[in-house]
Amino acid sequence: MKQETVPFTVTLLGTGTSTGVPLLLCECKVCRSKNPKNQRTRASAWIRSKTTSLIIDTSSDFRAQALRYKIQTIDGVLFTHPHSDHISGMDDLRAYNFVQKNRIPLYGNEWTCHDLPGRFPYIFNHDGPVEGGGIPRLDLNLLPTPYSQFHLGDLPILPISVSHGSKECVAYRIDSFAYLTDCSYIPQNSIEQLKNLDVLILDCVRIKPHRTHLNLSAALDVVNTLRPKRTFLTHLGHEFDHQIWQRKLPKGVQLAYDGQKLKIG
Repeated sequence: MKQETVPFTVTLLGTGTSTGVPLLLCECKVCRSKNPKNQRTRASAWIRSKTTSLIIDTSSDFRAQALRYKIQTIDGVLFTHPHSDHISGMDDLRAYNFVQKNRIPLYGNEWTCHDLPGRFPYIFNHDGPVEGGGIPRLDLNLLPTPYSQFHLGDLPILPISVSHGSKECVAYRIDSFAYLTDCSYIPQNSIEQLKNLDVLILDCVRIKPHRTHLNLSAALDVVNTLRPKRTFLTHLGHEFDHQIWQRKLPKGVQLAYDGQKLKIG
């Protein structure tokens, strides 16, 4: 018997590139725009079912995102990779430790699990009593390779390998939804794992080609290959004026924006 799909909601907490939009000191039209959809914090997402609350990446803007979208509980964090804009908000997880009275599991690939203790030694290499405001109580879990599906609460999580320049980044598929950011190439075996999607959140950093990210034409090539029902482009830089570029995109493809909510299942 086919397992019944668990409905869940995806909130795109941030949809901007590593600098955010507006870019500091930039006077371009998008950076000066009053359109809230052109104001992009660093990329992260919140997955919430009836019983489970997960975060994908603790971005540099995580505290402000958690306050803005009223994230009340966190049952786990899925990391795509350990670049600063995707991990720098990790310390703010300690507020959830204070309230929830439990440790929070983190999940990442070998690159992430190697780098995080070096970036945050006071969290992962700490012995003895804590002086000051305390530290996040986190359990770092290495995703086993080859990747296989596991469950966090009632949500089935499938990690999928993609290339971010010379490094491996992790995309995550949950049922008919996939989150794929910071990517320059998708291996063929991963292409097969990303088919038959209802919703795809996809990296698209700028118009011109980029060494470690999909640009617009490359992202649209991925859409043509995977053919999801709906695609939302994320990790957007300040070249993308939401109102202008939304009209130029093919049917079924949209520019994502901060605070966008998607119902899955």
